Amino acid sequence: MVLFTVTWKETTPFEGQKPGTSGLRKKVTVFKQPNYLHNFVQSTFNALSADKVKGATIVVSGDGRYFSKDAIQIIIKMAAANGVRRIWVGQNGLLSTPAVSAVIRERVGADGSKATGAFILTASHNPGGPHEDFGIKYNMENGGPAPEAITDKIFANTKIIKEYLLAEDLLDVDISVIGVSSFDGPEGPFDVEVFDSTTDYVKLMKTIFDFESIQKLLACPKFTFCYDALHGVAGIYAKRIFVEELGANESSLMNCTPKEDFGGGHPDPNLTYAKELVARMGLSKSGSQGEPPEFGAAADGDADRNMILGKRFFVTPSDSVAIIAANAVEAIPYFSSGLKGVARSMPTSAALDVVAKNLNLKFFEVPTGWKFFGNLMDAGLCSICGEESFGTGSDHIREKDGIWAVLAWLSILAYRNKDKLDGDKLVTVEDIVLQHWATYGRHYYTRYDYENVDAGAAKELMEHLVNLQSSLPDVNKIIKEIRPDVSSVVQADEFEYKDPVDGSISKHQGIRYLFEDGSRLVFRLSGTGSVGATIRVYIEQYEKDPMKTGRDSQEALAPLVAVAIKLSKMQEFTGRSAPTVIT
Repeated sequence: MVLFTVTWKETTPFEGQKPGTSGLRKKVTVFKQPNYLHNFVQSTFNALSADKVKGATIVVSGDGRYFSKDAIQIIIKMAAANGVRRIWVGQNGLLSTPAVSAVIRERVGADGSKATGAFILTASHNPGGPHEDFGIKYNMENGGPAPEAITDKIFANTKIIKEYLLAEDLLDVDISVIGVSSFDGPEGPFDVEVFDSTTDYVKLMKTIFDFESIQKLLACPKFTFCYDALHGVAGIYAKRIFVEELGANESSLMNCTPKEDFGGGHPDPNLTYAKELVARMGLSKSGSQGEPPEFGAAADGDADRNMILGKRFFVTPSDSVAIIAANAVEAIPYFSSGLKGVARSMPTSAALDVVAKNLNLKFFEVPTGWKFFGNLMDAGLCSICGEESFGTGSDHIREKDGIWAVLAWLSILAYRNKDKLDGDKLVTVEDIVLQHWATYGRHYYTRYDYENVDAGAAKELMEHLVNLQSSLPDVNKIIKEIRPDVSSVVQADEFEYKDPVDGSISKHQGIRYLFEDGSRLVFRLSGTGSVGATIRVYIEQYEKDPMKTGRDSQEALAPLVAVAIKLSKMQEFTGRSAPTVIT
């Protein structure tokens, strides 16, 4: 057994190490500063109770982006010095964010050990590479992101930190080889176990879905399928599940080799960045080469987000979670006994609300951030939830789960087609969505992202929108001058959430303008960027007349878009004449 010693290293605080909605995200060049990562990791250890550190088992892995391998070795050395008993690392340092949650909740070590938490190394859907983004977040023993009480402590610790612990003479661990490396230190033995990244997650998926029925669907010659991992960590799960377990042809997988820079692309599964998939599905202006597949999907860098596409057809994330909820009990064995409840983030369209009302389900509207869903799930109040930012999931883990969402859709398609596989025509993704709109109405919906806006200008814009809310007659006067055909605002506020489980209150969660006809405008500053500010504008109009649910979405929303841009004085404050991304 290799011996190591513990050294106390002096350090000084860095400004701005405040975890956002999903941890700390900065440029790689920032993280590579001496002591920068060390400070944050030690501040996290200091924020946790002693039993979650001393003698504990902690997972350390991520999406494989640039700087991950260096970061893993640093965290291993710091964990050893802080008295952690063992570290679990996915082979090559790869674990999707949902898989990390599954490992915390499900995996049992050979000695009966269970993980009490995890450092997840990811900046999610942000680009990777030497000059791009890196991120780190801590997940708790329930498998979900650290709550604000913990992230607030971490941030407070980063502002006063003076020293960190390091086992600097501990040899680097070869994380490419499955096995256990054992060491001995002042507080006793310390192990690093490298394990297969996919086994625990695949085992869990098999308890949720009917793999045999999905297998039959994928074997049907009329059903064609493709999946784009955008060179993120989802690729290793796609090969294992879709090809090895479900029998899909390997040619149906796109960009499924994880790369440190995501192949130079932007690993965000939307119509703007998943260009290759969008073209293949017949949705790009240039069209597709040949006949598009019946079903397509994409993942982000850490595989917790998903985009669902049909042939020449885009499913909005807001519609996706509503459709999964509406079909789950019939199509997915895990939910056969019924749903406990459903939830969505505040900016997500109200499509899920209508399903909940029709099916008499508990319904919750929460701030953006998966930890709010986690509280509801831990209390047995929520089964299925989603965010408009391409995040969908259920209570099988405490993170959003991109592969789960794809399997949910394949399950619905398999169920709807169980008696049609030998027929002339299958029920398509588009058929399912159109039927859903006919039953529940359609929520026309779009999101405008203004990325890397000057932070000061973004703050001024938000203050302007709050100030406007003091007089709704003035707001409506402005709106009528812009577009007389838009209905009046009947309520305007800053969204505030009181958690029904722990009573905590989250303020300033977005600015809402609610219209008489059910339309909504929502404005938020996103916490997922690494530089500047991202302003997100959410525009939604509800249409329950079946004769009017087939309009082009951008055409239907054009009046509200005009109101949103003028009302917010977007160009005056930011200088931007157009958004960076429209979804």
